[in-house]
Amino acid sequence: MTLKEYELNADELIQALVDIRDHATGKRKITMRTTTIDLPPRVQTIRPLEVRAIRRRLKVSQEIFARLLNVPTVTEVSWETGRRHPSGAALRLLQVAKKRPKVLLEAAS
Repeated sequence: MTLKEYELNADELIQALVDIRDHATGKRKITMRTTTIDLPPRVQTIRPLEVRAIRRRLKVSQEIFARLLNVPTVTEVSWETGRRHPSGAALRLLQVAKKRPKVLLEAAS
């Protein structure tokens, strides 16, 4: 077994103890990791004709397209007729399907 040398940095040790004390008393939350990412912009509303164009580009029926998106067929039909508008995760998924339609097919298999 090899011995390893460790350097003791008293300032770091004291700061770590202060951080633990502050966390235990509720003064500060300790987090272990931080990641910085650029968030994508919000997806703009997709028009009914665009929903239809995405489906036709995939060459599938409304029912199959609804299954690929994991939404009821009635919902998909209402998007194409303009009675309802996709929102939230469905909007992002339609954006992905518009840019890379084959990804939607691959994800469903």
